[in-house]
Amino acid sequence: MCGRNVARLRKAMGPKMSQRALADLLQLAGLDVDKNAVQRIESGQRFVTDIELKALAQVLNATVSDLLE
Repeated sequence: MCGRNVARLRKAMGPKMSQRALADLLQLAGLDVDKNAVQRIESGQRFVTDIELKALAQVLNATVSDLLE
C-alpha cells in the first residue's frame, strides 16, 4: 500500500539513498529489517506494520499520511 511512496521518498533524499542505507537507518530506529525487506516493501510484496510505518515516516522525514497517500 505504501511501497511506492517509500521508494519515492527514499529516492528524493539527497544524496540518493540506497535500500541498504534505508534498512540501516530503520535498524538504528529499532526495527529488524534488511535490504531485502525494504525491497519487498517497495515492490508491495511485504505487509508493513503500524510500528514500521511510523519508523519509516520518521526516517524518511515524512508523515504517516505521506506514506499512505
